Amino acid sequence: MSEYLTYVEQLKEALGGLAVTSRDGSLLTQNEGLRRWLEMTHALRLDKKTMYFIGNGASAMMAGHMAADASKNGGFRSLAFNDAALMTAVSNDICYAQCFSFPLMRFADPGDILTAISSSGNSPNVVAAIEQARAMNLGVITLTGLKPDNKARTMGDLNFYIPASTYGLVEASHQALLHGWLDLYMEAHPETQS
Repeated sequence: MSEYLTYVEQLKEALGGLAVTSRDGSLLTQNEGLRRWLEMTHALRLDKKTMYFIGNGASAMMAGHMAADASKNGGFRSLAFNDAALMTAVSNDICYAQCFSFPLMRFADPGDILTAISSSGNSPNVVAAIEQARAMNLGVITLTGLKPDNKARTMGDLNFYIPASTYGLVEASHQALLHGWLDLYMEAHPETQS
């Protein structure tokens, strides 16, 4: 088998091994987890609430990409806290660990949803933002990977965990999962594409 096909098989295995848990730690089927995420998304849209996406590095780029796609194609409010001026000001004047939790405190309202993307699930700024979201009664979705005992994996209403050992496989899987979620939402709600 070629190196490329070996990598494709590893990616397929990572995606196929997706583990989804609820807030109380119950294991859900992959379809049930996605169904609940779609229901939360639809309720958010009908209530004119906002979905916030956060992440570091490659996850930050996914956060920005999905916030744009969700607003443009999904028909609901979404935002990523990737603005360089905001991130550097908060990081310099307060601390980097609050670069997501601080803007959440300023912008978010109860009923909004935070989607936290973190390969390790242990990034202090991501964990702090989840804690802030919980304190403000936001819904929380987590996408994590690498070690199964990562902090963020137990903090969401829904937790999507990719059992892979490299950042590349986890990040590629997260991007596929995010696009899969939004594509399924648009398929179920074609009225959003006007």
